[in-house]
Amino acid sequence: MQNADPRRILDDAAMTWAQVLVVAITVLLNALDGFDVLSISFASPGIAREWGIDRAALGYVLSMELVGMSLGSMLIGSSADRIGRRRTLLACLVVMTVGMAMVTTSNSVQLLSLWRIVTGLGIGGMLAATNAVAAEFSNARHRSVAISVMVIGYPLGAVAGGTVAAHLLKHESWRSVFAFGAGVSALLIPAIIWGVPESVVWLCEKRPARALERVNRSMQRLGHSVIAALPARPPAAPSPPIVDLFVAARWRRTVLVTAVYFFHIATFYFILKWVPKIVVDMGFAPASAAGVLVWANVGGAAGGIVLGMLTARFGLRPPAILFLIASTVMVSVFGHGQASLVQLSVVCAITGFFTNGGVVACYALMARLFPAELRAGGTGFAIGVGRGGAALAPIIAGHLFQAGFGLQFIAFAMSAGSLVAAACIGLMNLLVLGERPAAREGLEAARG
Repeated sequence: MQNADPRRILDDAAMTWAQVLVVAITVLLNALDGFDVLSISFASPGIAREWGIDRAALGYVLSMELVGMSLGSMLIGSSADRIGRRRTLLACLVVMTVGMAMVTTSNSVQLLSLWRIVTGLGIGGMLAATNAVAAEFSNARHRSVAISVMVIGYPLGAVAGGTVAAHLLKHESWRSVFAFGAGVSALLIPAIIWGVPESVVWLCEKRPARALERVNRSMQRLGHSVIAALPARPPAAPSPPIVDLFVAARWRRTVLVTAVYFFHIATFYFILKWVPKIVVDMGFAPASAAGVLVWANVGGAAGGIVLGMLTARFGLRPPAILFLIASTVMVSVFGHGQASLVQLSVVCAITGFFTNGGVVACYALMARLFPAELRAGGTGFAIGVGRGGAALAPIIAGHLFQAGFGLQFIAFAMSAGSLVAAACIGLMNLLVLGERPAAREGLEAARG
């Protein structure tokens, strides 16, 4: 038994297999998020055909779980800072399972939209919690890699889910896609119970009842030595997380990180939500549309890996700006239209490479710039507000389509979000001039 700070032990020691397993579970959870969010995209051609809804109405349907995600990220995500990472993950999985299952019973657009909002509540809370878990269960050396790998789970889930959806849509109705998602969600509940202990970082920061006992239990499960006493912590006046995000030393970074995510995620979700319907409107089968979206996410997974590698060598900010600018260019290229399914798949894969790489950069910024005691709440706030951009994107695009604007103009307009996000990252150097030295550490790390 030793007196060392357990957070320092986890930071400095080599990662154990138990820690790797926790990060792997966050990858699976993010993969589930990827499938759940895109399930409505896979199903959208069938929904539009069954209920005879136009593009403007379909835009609202595509946005409903994004509305729920916005609320879930802010309301449920911050609970991970109050009740713990593990309990929040379990609660979110239950909500997601119920939401996905109930979609299969929907017989109207209104009921479908309601259950998609419920599903989104779970997904939003999950996103904030998994980002914190990936950061807190990895060591200092591999933290950026762990976060990048976690975010890569999103397109991997979309790839696997898209492959399954393409098969299901050949033989079953669109409801089968949601039934599959509900089943997978339920299967991951025991994975959390068995594989994810409570975060040592959270326990040391929040000091719940029997904190020392719980820290030692987590340390043992992670393969590290137990400690004799909790480390001392400086006294701090308690205040609501939302207030702490906007104190003098943090408000600039909170605003800019949130803006980066808001604008880029609008571009990101324009592609992910509308690709299947656009492909079907070009005359291809719904199963082919799901296949094109799979290629967009194959590119997305590769982009996340490459962004993580570039970050390790060049720091976070330069590669992030590069990927966001390239995202702007490729979404505009997508809008020019392609002559064949193969060409469309290639363009979508390259577009996904840069758009998802930009999302990886957003999550890495959140993990680095928010302190541990506010990491889940800060991430939840940024994601929650940012998902406003995500929810608006399909709606705006749907109204533009309905108003008669062509794909080229709409894609060019929606690509601007990534460009604005790149400009916001460029402005982050102003934070160094406006913050105290102790508050600049995260930003300096992000600058690389």
